Amino acid sequence: MAKDKQPSIKDDTPVTADAQVLDDLPASVFFQAVEHSPVAISITDLHANILYSNRAFTKETGYASDEVIGRNESVLSNRNTPRLVYDALWGRLQQQKPWSGVLVNRRKDGKRYLAELVVAPVLNDDNETIHYLGMHRDVTELYALEQRVQNQKAMIEKAVNAANVAIVLLDEDEKIVLDNLAYKTLAADLAPQEPSQVILHALRNEMGDLDVSRGRGKGFKDHEIRLEIGRNRQSRWYSIDGSVIEIGDETADSFFAQPERRYLMLVIKDVTELRRRQHAEQMNALKLLIAEEESLQSMREALNGALYQFQRPLNLMTAAVRMLEQRKGDEHALTEQVIGALREAISAGNEAHEKLENAVPKEHPGVKTSINMNELLRNVLELCTGDLLKHGILVDWHPPLHMPALVGNESRLHSLFKQLVDNAIEAMASSGSSRRELNMVARVEGGDVIVTVSDTGPGVPEENRTRIFEPFFSTKPHTNQGAGYGMGLTIVQEIVSEHLGTVYIDPLYQEGCRVCVHLPLNTGRS
Repeated sequence: MAKDKQPSIKDDTPVTADAQVLDDLPASVFFQAVEHSPVAISITDLHANILYSNRAFTKETGYASDEVIGRNESVLSNRNTPRLVYDALWGRLQQQKPWSGVLVNRRKDGKRYLAELVVAPVLNDDNETIHYLGMHRDVTELYALEQRVQNQKAMIEKAVNAANVAIVLLDEDEKIVLDNLAYKTLAADLAPQEPSQVILHALRNEMGDLDVSRGRGKGFKDHEIRLEIGRNRQSRWYSIDGSVIEIGDETADSFFAQPERRYLMLVIKDVTELRRRQHAEQMNALKLLIAEEESLQSMREALNGALYQFQRPLNLMTAAVRMLEQRKGDEHALTEQVIGALREAISAGNEAHEKLENAVPKEHPGVKTSINMNELLRNVLELCTGDLLKHGILVDWHPPLHMPALVGNESRLHSLFKQLVDNAIEAMASSGSSRRELNMVARVEGGDVIVTVSDTGPGVPEENRTRIFEPFFSTKPHTNQGAGYGMGLTIVQEIVSEHLGTVYIDPLYQEGCRVCVHLPLNTGRS
């Protein structure tokens, strides 16, 4: 239809209620509204032959009205839209229902574009379809944008899933929004616990608040944690990077306000192999250090034992001198000679005592550092593996999934727990019992790390449970084959006191002996 022609409206058209409301509007208003609509509109007969097109139709397709009037809508078809789409279109129209979808159209100049099309039947008063109304708009750029977003999303997901690090994105409620295959593998290893919650708990214990929802989270990099994973509680080390991501809200309410939502992205890198290599090197160094310390400790025990035994005759001679001095009134020459000899012996003895005392290797206080108790206890068991196997002792060791750091002297704490394990091994080996089990448990309670070392040996009699920590007290038989001097648990008591802790024998344990060690997480001293 030419632009200077308008569709006629018959005067005998029945007036409906809606028409009555709009009775004051002239018919030309409806025509001009359609003609100037920004949406491409066309009206066809029942065979899709075009009877009318508006200005937007011309702008969209390049065809003027007089070029398409009388022609079929197929003039716009690019011939590569699947037939199934047209079948669906005509099926809906035959049911007198509108159809909407996307077709590949072709402009007058031959360029293809995507048309988002709505076709609806026009009904008369008898509910009969008399025309079809078509409205479409070019959505090529929108489709390209959507496809680009989908392509980028697919590439990002592919790249994320191919990464050898675990990645997880958490919302403000710490719920998982996105994760990759490596994270799903980690989740399977930690099941039934959720890795993100375990990691956040460990990070909060060491770093403090990570509250993303209130905007206090600033991100962090290369923060390392250690987890005990699997039935056998294998140690695994992870380096964690955390990034806070702020994006605009996607809801309609935020269109003008643009409030931000915060997400926390955790990148979890497994550095276990690197740490195990470092651990092997550290264990070799530790074995040398422990061997040297044990040698020095043996020397200390021997010298302290000699000093202890040497002090007794000196004390007796000193007492004898005092007794003889009190009898000086008798003026016996023999008494003077005895006193002189004893004084000379005491002087020589004190000189020898002082030399022995100076020969005792001095303790070095060492530097207190941050210690993972799980790792320390595992090192002790590794150092004692040979003796445990030799005596057929079964070890039951259940480290917690995560243990907060303890501030202490690493070398001294190694000596402490190795002494306890060695004592337990010796007690079970000497008892002749067929049941030989060593149980170690570590936990955190009330700001303390509590470690218990239990054995199935003969136990400690009630009257000796406090004396056992005294110097030179021992329940072991002394033989010529290198028996101890009774300083082992005294040293344990000394190291525990250095760390402001406590150690005692559990009086309720009936299956052998259980030693309980309480160490504060932070002694407040460096």
